[in-house]
Amino acid sequence: MSREMVRQGGRSARIQKAVHEASRQLLDEMDRTRITVPMIAERAGVTPSTIYRRWGTLTELMADVAVERLRPAAAPEDTGSTAGDLESFVLQYAEEMSSPVGRALLRDVIAEAQDDDATIRCCQYTHDHLAEISARATARGEPPLDVAGVLDRTIAPICYHILFGDREVTPDYCRTLLTGAGGPG
Repeated sequence: MSREMVRQGGRSARIQKAVHEASRQLLDEMDRTRITVPMIAERAGVTPSTIYRRWGTLTELMADVAVERLRPAAAPEDTGSTAGDLESFVLQYAEEMSSPVGRALLRDVIAEAQDDDATIRCCQYTHDHLAEISARATARGEPPLDVAGVLDRTIAPICYHILFGDREVTPDYCRTLLTGAGGPG
């Protein structure tokens, strides 16, 4: 979590944008383990103390950048049925999170888990998408999703297997998780 309250707009927002952009560029150019706060500061045009004051540590900054990159760009696909919407969402989620970039972003968020702000924001994105699918279900006259059940019995195992690499999260595996996960199945 940022150490200071970040105002919307103004200098604070410009600094955050510059630091995030510099971090993303460096992540695209080199291995995460080689990146330092002074490198990011130089590229962003700020002092290292600005980064330390706002984010505290490199790990906190990387978690903040990861959460922003994990923010969904669009609403979940509307396939015309709750089962279709949920399957589409879960398959897309698993594909994106199991990519090398997705894995790295998840690890950065988890690395700063003692802060909780990054993990809460990341979880909220997924919760909000599932809540939107649930609201669509209700609007169609279908039963709403058990959002907590989908998170516990579908999203959590997918994240576990992605983070620990003990099994491939194939579409077939994801579909088996959907059965009885609190949604249509």
